[in-house]
Amino acid sequence: MSVLLHLSDTHFGTEQPAVLDALERLVRERPPALAVLSGDVTQRATRSQFAAARAWIDRLTIPRWAVVPGNHDIPLFDLRARLFDPYGRHRAAMGRDLEPVVNTPEFLVLTHNTTRWYRHENGEVSAEQIERTAQALETARHAAPRQVRVVVVHQPVAVTRDADAGNILRGAEAAIGRWSDAGADMVLGGHIHLPFVLPLHRTRTLPHPLWAVQAGTAVSSRVRPGAPNSVNLLHAECADGHRRCRVERWNYAAAEQRFVLAQSDGLDLAVPATGPVSRITINGRRSH
Repeated sequence: MSVLLHLSDTHFGTEQPAVLDALERLVRERPPALAVLSGDVTQRATRSQFAAARAWIDRLTIPRWAVVPGNHDIPLFDLRARLFDPYGRHRAAMGRDLEPVVNTPEFLVLTHNTTRWYRHENGEVSAEQIERTAQALETARHAAPRQVRVVVVHQPVAVTRDADAGNILRGAEAAIGRWSDAGADMVLGGHIHLPFVLPLHRTRTLPHPLWAVQAGTAVSSRVRPGAPNSVNLLHAECADGHRRCRVERWNYAAAEQRFVLAQSDGLDLAVPATGPVSRITINGRRSH
């Protein structure tokens, strides 16, 4: 069973050493085959912050990564860089490709750069991005039907609190409909520092079940009230052709200086769009 680590909003420049150490420990004890960092790698897109992020990523020794920029990864105060080379520092540290693809026997990961140099916070996904990803999903659905098909953005495609509605990705509804039709299983995101698993097919008529999986801030001090630092571990499962994915949320417990398993959601990817999700709230009984 393959494991994908989903982390987001590391905001290097505001990272907490104790949380970094705890996450390294979790990765050592539950080693993932690949990792997705869904944006806001840094706090202010400085070279030193990107260098610190790169060094930490290298220490984790996870075999494969997909890292996308967030709005904080575009220089805010250096106007020359923002206008003429907004992603130069990100590319120098994280690789030239702003929309990397990772393809393994268990997971297909299709990423998107949803930031725009002319937007401060809000993101958007273009019609071209939506269609390009839909075509890749359709190909994979026939060529590798056992895979869990994952789409990655920075800003959320849906939210659970009215106060966060202004952060929804521009173009999200068009993307949700097209990607569901093409066979996507889940959309990973960050940006709002609030983790949740949301069945998008419960509030829309979709041809295929589609889940929004949000990550909190992994290691930054910029946590929201009631939402500690957290990451997700995704476990791909396929038995007798029946595809499932277990999404575990691991929260940082400051008193113990470790990440603890807080919630586990079992997503049945093959059921009709009205099918249930099995949920176990752990409250820290298992920890690393």
